Amino acid sequence: MTRDEIFARVRTVVAAAVNIDEHRVQGSSVIIADLDAESIDFLDIVFRLEREFQIKIPRGELFPEQIGHTDFVSHGKVTLQGLAYMRERMPYADLTDFEREPSISQIGDIFTVDLVCQYIMWKLAQPRKQPF
Repeated sequence: MTRDEIFARVRTVVAAAVNIDEHRVQGSSVIIADLDAESIDFLDIVFRLEREFQIKIPRGELFPEQIGHTDFVSHGKVTLQGLAYMRERMPYADLTDFEREPSISQIGDIFTVDLVCQYIMWKLAQPRKQPF
């Protein structure tokens, strides 16, 4: 599956989950800031992606939940420990820009439609477990 094919399907999924027209969904769209998604929408996105791509997305794999944990934040910045956690939990993500200025207030900007596409490409490249 090509990146364009994945994007087209992710765009449809995200638009349906946040109840907006597909043309508003761009690769660079920040899911919260640009598409007005709420926390419940992230669950819907995950559910729809699982169905669309016939994959299983473990809780916290696409949208890690612990990033804002107090052990990972100091003086409004994600700590080195927090950045290591993010790299470990999000091997599909390019965190280069965020690592330069790891402000906790900017963490939501990481979660773009492009990031979801990167995740799907990464996930589809993983060996699939065969049912017994």
